[in-house]
Amino acid sequence: MGFEKDEASSSSYVLNVPREDTPLVATNGHHLSSRSKTFANVFIAIVGAGVLGLPYTFKRTGWAMGVLMLSAVAFLTYHCMMLLVHTRRKLESSLKSPKISSFGDLGFVVCGPVGRFAVDAMIVLSQAGFCVSYLIFIANTLAYIFNYAPTNPNPKILGIFAPKSVYIWSCFPFQLGLNSIPTLTHLAPLSIFADLVDMGAMGVVMVEDVMIFLRNRPALEAFGGFNVFFYGLGVAVYAFEGIGMVLPLESETKEKQQFGRILGWAMAFISLMFGGFGVLGYFAFGEETKDIITTNFGQGLLSCLVQLGLCINLFFTFPLMMNPVYEVAERRFCEGRYCLWMRWVTVLGVTLVALLVPNFADFLSLVGSSVCIVLGFVLPALFHLIVHKEELGWQGLALDVAIVALGSAFAIFGTWTSLIEITAAKA
Repeated sequence: MGFEKDEASSSSYVLNVPREDTPLVATNGHHLSSRSKTFANVFIAIVGAGVLGLPYTFKRTGWAMGVLMLSAVAFLTYHCMMLLVHTRRKLESSLKSPKISSFGDLGFVVCGPVGRFAVDAMIVLSQAGFCVSYLIFIANTLAYIFNYAPTNPNPKILGIFAPKSVYIWSCFPFQLGLNSIPTLTHLAPLSIFADLVDMGAMGVVMVEDVMIFLRNRPALEAFGGFNVFFYGLGVAVYAFEGIGMVLPLESETKEKQQFGRILGWAMAFISLMFGGFGVLGYFAFGEETKDIITTNFGQGLLSCLVQLGLCINLFFTFPLMMNPVYEVAERRFCEGRYCLWMRWVTVLGVTLVALLVPNFADFLSLVGSSVCIVLGFVLPALFHLIVHKEELGWQGLALDVAIVALGSAFAIFGTWTSLIEITAAKA
């Protein structure tokens, strides 16, 4: 998945293998996306498991602070996505063979092998982190449905094993099979099914939240302390992580000049949906809000069906989210060839990490605070600064430098505070 440098020109690059952000179903130039399809693709690329941790995050940060933080992250994410688009357009206008189709391609053109390595590393860590959170959610949810009882809050299976470990290892052989599928095209129906289940489950949860709030009206807090700022920031960044798909999506858009407007409307809609989901979840349960909001609904039939639906969604989404990891690993170590043993070892590594992490929302904050901030904010602003430095005014330069500097600082402090939260939860 690399570039081959043209002998005749240092500014001419040719791509010859699949990239880490190849769309689920390959398209050609004759079948480009309409506005509505582009909007839907943006929605699918961004909405994921991170939304399930928002109610608990709003409990920690306060609902008003959470909404403000979520809105700010959404706006900054949109801005950085457009920075990537503008950077790609600028480079393609000056290259003899404009073939920049992914974030990694852009990193290579701007910064050479170092740029591609930085993007590759962040993509591998973020995508693997998403999959770790999926396994944690599935295991904790199944343990709550089938093993939890108020009189026995820490049950054991066969008197020895924690339910979380049993359910994570139960997923392992099936994930080995799913992750052995060599092409994303065969996984596309699973993606569509998973997204439909996800949307239906979220709708049911929000309706339940409203009904519970009208009955209980718990005490609520609008603003938390500064000590939870980085925690909330990490979860918000995780929820909006989808920047790796923006360049492929823009490439497939029929009306490219309208892409910024379509992306803006999509981000606004997703922000409203995320904010509503987080606020309603916290309003329904107040200080009793749990790290996975669905476990607040008890063990009735409807609640169990919703939770099982979300587990099915994440179970089938796992191989889709791992595919960019395999693309990077196989390109770097197997010359772009399919490698079954590497995929199985990677799934094993993700499974082992999931066994060690105690809390779903805390892990979302860790991934969001570390790799997602670097991938979503720092690298886009840095690449834009390098490519456009000659034509940017002092305001543009200051804005790019500020995003790089603040993003780096937030990543460092956010990672540190998230690690402290995880360590405290394990103690």
